[in-house]
Amino acid sequence: MPRFFITIEYDGTDFVGWQRQDNGDSIQACLEHAASAILGHRQDVAVQGAGRTDTGVHALGQVAHCDLPNSFNERQLPLALNAHLPASIRVIRAKIVADDAHARFDAVMRRYRYRIHRRRIASPLLMGRVWHFGQALDASAMHEAAQLLVGKHDFTSFRATQCQAPSPIRTIDQIDVTEHDDEIWIAVSARSFLHHQVRNIIGSLVLIGQGRWKNNDLVEALNQRDRSAAGQTAPAEGLYLTEVIYP
Repeated sequence: MPRFFITIEYDGTDFVGWQRQDNGDSIQACLEHAASAILGHRQDVAVQGAGRTDTGVHALGQVAHCDLPNSFNERQLPLALNAHLPASIRVIRAKIVADDAHARFDAVMRRYRYRIHRRRIASPLLMGRVWHFGQALDASAMHEAAQLLVGKHDFTSFRATQCQAPSPIRTIDQIDVTEHDDEIWIAVSARSFLHHQVRNIIGSLVLIGQGRWKNNDLVEALNQRDRSAAGQTAPAEGLYLTEVIYP
C-alpha cells in the first residue's frame, strides 16, 4: 500500500490535542476513524502526526502519514477523508511519498505562530483563536529580546514541569515578533520543541512587552534553568502549528 503524507488544518478548541487519549476526542483519533471509514471499517489505519499539539492548539499545516490502498489518489483522498471528519478538521492536501517516509522523524523544521490581541475590547470573531490580552505591548522590544533565545540553549526554564523529553537542549532557528493591526504575531521555528516551550516563551516575552522585564531578566530566566524563573504559560488558543518542513 502506498504511504500518503496529508496536510491538515484544524480548530483545536474542542479537542484534547493531537494525540489519541482516553479522556476525549483527539485530532489523531478522528483522522484514524475517517481513514478506517473510507475502507468500509474493514481495517484499522494508524495515522502518525509530525507534531503533538496540545488541547486547544490549532493548526494550519499539520502533517501526518498513513498507509492506504492505491485505489486512492492524491486528489481524491482529502475529499474522501473530509466526508468522515468533523467540520473543525480538514485534510487540505495529500501526497504519495516513499514507503519509509515518516511525518514525525523526517521533519527538519516546525513553525509555529502565536497571536496576541491587544485591543481593550475583545473581538467575538476571534474568541478561541487568539490570546485576548487587552493591553498595549511593545512589539519592537519583544522582538529584540526574543533574539536572545535564538540558537542552542538549555530551555529547562521554558518547558513544562511534566515534559518527558530526555534533554532540555533545543535549537531555535528563528523568532520574529511583528504587528498586524490590533494583533502581535510571534513566529517561532525549530526542528523540535519541548512541551509548552513556545507558550512559555510567549509568556516571558509579554513581560518584556509590558516593560515589566528587561532583556537581562530574560537571560537570567534562561540561565536559571528553573521553570519558576520564567513567565506564565500563554493560553493555548493563540497557538498555531503553521508549517512542517521536510528535506
